[in-house]
Amino acid sequence: MADGSEVQKVQHGTIPAPRFNVVTFRLTGTAPYVSNKFAAEAREMMRAKQAAGSQAKKGAKRDAKDFDRCFRESMHAFGDGTYGVPATCFRQAMVSACRIVGFKMTLAKLALFVLPDGEDADDASPLVKFAKGEPEHFEAATRNETGVADIRVRGKWPIGWQINLRVQYDADMFSERDIENLLTRVGVQVGIGAGRPDSKTSCGQGWGTFTVEKAG
Repeated sequence: MADGSEVQKVQHGTIPAPRFNVVTFRLTGTAPYVSNKFAAEAREMMRAKQAAGSQAKKGAKRDAKDFDRCFRESMHAFGDGTYGVPATCFRQAMVSACRIVGFKMTLAKLALFVLPDGEDADDASPLVKFAKGEPEHFEAATRNETGVADIRVRGKWPIGWQINLRVQYDADMFSERDIENLLTRVGVQVGIGAGRPDSKTSCGQGWGTFTVEKAG
C-alpha cells in the first residue's frame, strides 16, 4: 500500500466544471454524398460463415446479387423510412481536420461531439437526418481488398443535399468560430461518405464535400 507521500493531492477548485455549448450549422453539398453502410446481407453472410466454422467451404455456391437490395441496404435509414448520415462521420471528420491546423487529435476527441437526430432502424447507429435531398441508385465498378473486381451499389445524393448539424463542443478549448472554421475545412478538405477526399484507401473521388453556414 502506498504511503501518503506517493499520493497526488488535488486541491479543491483546481478542476473547473466543463462548459459545453451547442451550435447548429446548415451543410449544403457541393458534391454528391455516396453512402457506404455495411449491408445487412453482408453481415448475414459473415455470420453464417462464422457459424458454420470448419464446415464452411471455399467453393460454396454464391447466390445471385440482388442489386435493388444492395441499394436499399447501403443507406442508413430511420424507422420512418427517412435517411441520414452517421453522426460519427462528422465527428471523425472534424477530428481528422485538426491535423491540418496542428491541433492535437487526441484532445479534439474529448471536446467535439455531434448530436444525433435518432438511430438507424437496422444497426442502431446514431444518425443526423437529411433536411433536403433524395437518394439515387448508383453503381460503380471497383476492386475488393483481395483484388477481385466487383460492382458496388450505393445510394447517391446529388449536389445540393442539406443537413442541419448540431455540434456540441468544449467552450474552454474551442470558440464557436473555431467550430465553424473547422467544419468548413471538413467540407472542403476532408468530406464524408464514400469517395471523400480524406478516404483511408485512396485520394477519393471528391465526393461528400459541402459548404457551411450557421443556422438559426
